[in-house]
Amino acid sequence: MNIQTNSKRAISHDKDAIWAQICTEARSAVQDEPLLGALIHAGLLYHRSLEAALAYRFSLKLASDEMSEQILREIADQAYAQTPALGDAAREDLLAVYDRDPATHRLIQPILFFKGFQALQAYRIGHWLWEQGRHDLSYFVQMRCSECFGVDIHPAARIGTGVMIDHAHSIVIGETAVVGNDVSMLHSVTLGGTGKEDGDRHPKIGNGVLIGAGAKVLGNIEVGDHSRIAAGSVVLHQVPRCKTVAGVPARVIGDAGCDEPATSMNQILGIGDPP
Repeated sequence: MNIQTNSKRAISHDKDAIWAQICTEARSAVQDEPLLGALIHAGLLYHRSLEAALAYRFSLKLASDEMSEQILREIADQAYAQTPALGDAAREDLLAVYDRDPATHRLIQPILFFKGFQALQAYRIGHWLWEQGRHDLSYFVQMRCSECFGVDIHPAARIGTGVMIDHAHSIVIGETAVVGNDVSMLHSVTLGGTGKEDGDRHPKIGNGVLIGAGAKVLGNIEVGDHSRIAAGSVVLHQVPRCKTVAGVPARVIGDAGCDEPATSMNQILGIGDPP
């Protein structure tokens, strides 16, 4: 079933329809650029499901002299088989990128080319390992994600679904951080602590939050649902829901501007807002 439409928002969330669309796009891409045929067949068309394709991508990108592609593939296959929610989260993340990123015109782009999406799926496997009590192996996944993608997410952090990490350079998310559903963040975002304190020390990001490029959110503080953090801000205090904060240190400068800032991706401050 071909689910491609003129409207990004009309795309189906049905598992089979999503995979069918990916395969249709992949075959078309091979016709358009035969030099990518081997990459696209190995990465997508040789597999029977999105989960299998993601497991292959995970193993291919994170393999090193220290850990073989085969071992990593077995880990990922086990994770997806035992925890179907991982595949569901991947689909929600994929559709989030497709819907919110104007540079994304096909579902195959994030899977094959976008390191933010790939790093997030690798984190999800690392988090699955953490939840299994396999902490050292999850640290290995974290290390390789940092080395391969420039994205450093502690495997104990908790991240919801429908998350988009755009560009993904220099993303840092700490051990006790929580990120809600339908969050969008751009490059160079840090969800960190404020020093050497132990325990619960990282931010709690609500649902539907938009975090602009270069923003730093520090400490065990709450960022309310559907709020907006302007690019370059340093957030040290709680952010009320549905508000915009900006500055160093950040302060509330107005409402979020819409009901779903993470979906609209509107980062322009309103007339009368401080620069």
